[in-house]
Amino acid sequence: MADVEPPPHDVAATFCATLVDEWVRGGVTHACISPGSRSTPLALALAAESRLQISVHHDERSASFVALGLALATKRPAVVLTTSGTAAAELHPAVIEAHQAGVPMLVVTADRPPELRHVGAPQTIDQLSLFGGAVRRFIEPGVATWAGRGGWRSLGAQAVLVALGAGGGAAGGHPGPVHLNLAFREPLLGRSRELPPGRPRNAPWHRAADVRIDGGVVIDRAKTGLVVAGAGAARHAAGIRRLGWPVLTDPRSGLSGVAHADPILRVPSFATANVPDTVVRVGDLPASRVVNEWLASTGATQIVIADTWVDPARDATFLAPTFSVDMSASPPRAWLRTWMQADAIAAKAISSQLARSKGITEPVVARMIVGETPRGGHVVVASSMPVRDLEWYAPRRTDITVHANRGANGIDGVVSTAIGVAASGVPTVALVGDVAFLHDSSALIALARRSLNLTLVVVDNDGGGIFSFLAQAEALDAARFELLFGTPHGTDCAALARAHGLRVVEAATPVALSRALARVGGVTVIVVRTERGANVALHRSLNDAVRRALDSEG
Repeated sequence: MADVEPPPHDVAATFCATLVDEWVRGGVTHACISPGSRSTPLALALAAESRLQISVHHDERSASFVALGLALATKRPAVVLTTSGTAAAELHPAVIEAHQAGVPMLVVTADRPPELRHVGAPQTIDQLSLFGGAVRRFIEPGVATWAGRGGWRSLGAQAVLVALGAGGGAAGGHPGPVHLNLAFREPLLGRSRELPPGRPRNAPWHRAADVRIDGGVVIDRAKTGLVVAGAGAARHAAGIRRLGWPVLTDPRSGLSGVAHADPILRVPSFATANVPDTVVRVGDLPASRVVNEWLASTGATQIVIADTWVDPARDATFLAPTFSVDMSASPPRAWLRTWMQADAIAAKAISSQLARSKGITEPVVARMIVGETPRGGHVVVASSMPVRDLEWYAPRRTDITVHANRGANGIDGVVSTAIGVAASGVPTVALVGDVAFLHDSSALIALARRSLNLTLVVVDNDGGGIFSFLAQAEALDAARFELLFGTPHGTDCAALARAHGLRVVEAATPVALSRALARVGGVTVIVVRTERGANVALHRSLNDAVRRALDSEG
């Protein structure tokens, strides 16, 4: 490096180029940028890095959910960059989701230098710890100085490691968002000088050490146990197979097993006759309240296998990052057979009942999306009813990947998340409700210009369909319920998509939906119109059909 100190704007440019180089060394491949002036030094550094793929987004909130989707699909931290002020606050929903779901992100906000804070300078807010406890770490290095260049690479590498959950401390081995608040002084345009030297062979400055995980729990196969497999369970697949127990599978688990636990456990005769003595919960919890409440009521030994404390019911007997299996005894074969037969009976009853239903229905849409997504494809499903229809009624496939923003369980940003997943280069199908679609409709801006293989399936029942399943729907008069919970919007979702120049299919039958799903390449919006009252009645009929089928077998 030169002995003469460069001017401050060149120092800032070199600082940013060093951070970007270190992020790429640590595995970062994508960056989402929202336009702004104060973020110029880092935006230019990101754009100049040929090893990065960048995208520019008009809406900061959408950009952050695109970064979230990229991280979901690639398992690598993605960068999202905004300018200072309220633009930074727009990232908060995605930061919360990444925090709750354990998704690695580098959340970078440009800021005014300290002398411009709290003095009425424009576009200046308090950005220190802006996202509170929803980040694994908050990093505020101050305005970069030439004298401090020796720590720049460490700073960049630390951010990546903590985001990946390998940085110790507050990260606790759990991936998540890291917030870097970077202050820049004017002038903002500078020229990057020679970077501080990095590690040989393009290695990152810091690496996670290979550490043997101790503290695992030994599980006795002789028990009448159940495995509840959620997102993240696939990495424990070998141990789960060795147990030989029934596996209640979430669509995001990537595992095969019992796919219809919710309707099965709504059958009192089955639920009371098949209580386990041991439950191993691996990964995220299922969306089904019926399943979760039944598990809590069993009195079984509850073993939670997770890197962080996942115990909302406060009933865990053991929490451990891993487990091993006592192979000295074989699992009871009749126990496994009982659950697998019940699942097969439920699947047949559901299929028969749906075959008798008229037109296209929400459970049919969920089943078709799972069944017709191409091998190796990704499915992004919104919270609320879509994720439940997948969990309750759809078959399980191990050759596709299912994503859902279940960290905070919100509907925010799901279209942007799907865009991010598709931007990773995989064919992607998203299933969203109309309210989730409208809430994130800014993501449609310029979407038609992007070369993505993305199909957005919008179930349009003109309002919040999930509320029709709650007690409020029966306790309140229809007008008050619709005002406060049903919230009909009257928006033509198909026309909205067409206004953004997108290819639109309005599918009124399963055949039309199948044809639309078969189209490959580009962005397609498929709108399926349903009626909320009929949907509630159908779900009840499906559960009744499963109950009759299981009771007749008992």
